[in-house]
Amino acid sequence: MTDLFTPLSTPLGELPNRLVMAPLTRNRADGEGVPGDLAVEYYRQRATAGLIISEGTQPSAVGQGYLNTPGIHSDEQVAGWRRVADAVHGEGGRIVVQLMHAGRVAHPDNKHGLESVAPSALAAPGEMFTANGAFPHPTPRALEADEIDGVVEEYVHAARQAIAAGLDGVEVHAANGYLIHQFLAPGANERTDEWGGSPENRARFAIEVTRRVAEAIGAERVGVRISPAHNIQGCDEKDPADVEATYTAFIEGISDLGLAYLSVLYADPRAELITKLRSAFGGLTFLNSGFANPTTRESAAALVSEGVADAVVVGRPFLANPDLVRRWTDGLGENEPNPDTFYGGGAEGYTDYPFAD
Repeated sequence: MTDLFTPLSTPLGELPNRLVMAPLTRNRADGEGVPGDLAVEYYRQRATAGLIISEGTQPSAVGQGYLNTPGIHSDEQVAGWRRVADAVHGEGGRIVVQLMHAGRVAHPDNKHGLESVAPSALAAPGEMFTANGAFPHPTPRALEADEIDGVVEEYVHAARQAIAAGLDGVEVHAANGYLIHQFLAPGANERTDEWGGSPENRARFAIEVTRRVAEAIGAERVGVRISPAHNIQGCDEKDPADVEATYTAFIEGISDLGLAYLSVLYADPRAELITKLRSAFGGLTFLNSGFANPTTRESAAALVSEGVADAVVVGRPFLANPDLVRRWTDGLGENEPNPDTFYGGGAEGYTDYPFAD
């Protein structure tokens, strides 16, 4: 019977196990978005994961949302990520970088005064934390139709930069309320042109980004992450029929590419919607059900043994346990994550969680 520790053959190469480290925002890059020594050590420590998905990484300066998140659009950022890739590879691991354009979930104070763009001029709910305190998300500027190709090209450039950095590939972030999800969700996309309105039109941007990135670096180096009906950060998707139509259009629009994997964040991985999307994709599916409740060894093992997922994406347990694979293999206890150190700071709560031995 297949279990969490059975190797998995993927377009990215053979993974030694089926535990995928989730993308986890940690806010520890420098002011220019360059990952430094701490990031090198952080990812090196976790190289026994079957695959590491990096924290969300902006493909352009405009795409930055949060304070001190890394980018991969400048040469300095590439140099930083090259050190991370070399450290992970030196331990026998694999790592892809998640390309995350935050869109309207941003504040100019976090990106040298640059304005935010989105499919529509609708502000995200809530506030953005900055060095000067928390402020409401400003209303973004709606992208003109003739600008959209340029934004797609930002993803393409970032993907090429990732390969130049020696990373194993990229994950196109189409989930959790950020730019691609903003195009997908009727709650954030009120366009009436070819990029909005119908489910097919709202899926167009996601398809275009994914196809262009795959063409640029090879489909075998590209994964995609989605979170249908997650209803987060104002990206409301509350009509089940519309959700199914939108995500079916998206997945069918990329299913011929032979991508590395589809990563799905959904509370009930056994739901009919996820089964349909997995079938439409036709490739490897990684599932993450632990956004509200951390994934346990037992829940992850069940997803793989039942054939619901090819691999399981795990967040907070990897955050606090750099040697999580060994702990789950040998039935050892786990470190408890400290929420006070999740975002920003130094080594505390980042690289100082102890190994089991």
